[in-house]
Amino acid sequence: MKIASLIAALIATAALTASGQEGVIQDVKHDAKKAGETIKDGLETAGEKTKEAAKTVGKKTKETAETVGEKTKETGETVVRKTKETVDGAGKTASGATRKTHHKSSKSASKAKAQTTEEQTTDRDSNTSAPTPAP
Repeated sequence: MKIASLIAALIATAALTASGQEGVIQDVKHDAKKAGETIKDGLETAGEKTKEAAKTVGKKTKETAETVGEKTKETGETVVRKTKETVDGAGKTASGATRKTHHKSSKSASKAKAQTTEEQTTDRDSNTSAPTPAP
């Protein structure tokens, strides 16, 4: 009977050990599953954060591009306006110089005409005042 009790004890011990190992294996599987879920959740969160960051970067890039476009347009308009002002100013200066030149030229022409008329009058006076010889 001693042998039978020993065998029964060994079988009981083996059964308990197997049962205990099964519980440990179940615990390991459960913990691994939890760890996997945690990693999955972390990756999903990281994916969402990355997506949000990409949207924000896209939005900021668009805003910056619009601002740069507006500033470029304003600069172009300013350059056009300043160029036009410069051209108009140069035209007014040239126009004023032309008027002055024309005025001086007209004045000189008038003086020359007056002198010519005066000389012609003087020549006529000298021709008419001289006695003509009688034939």
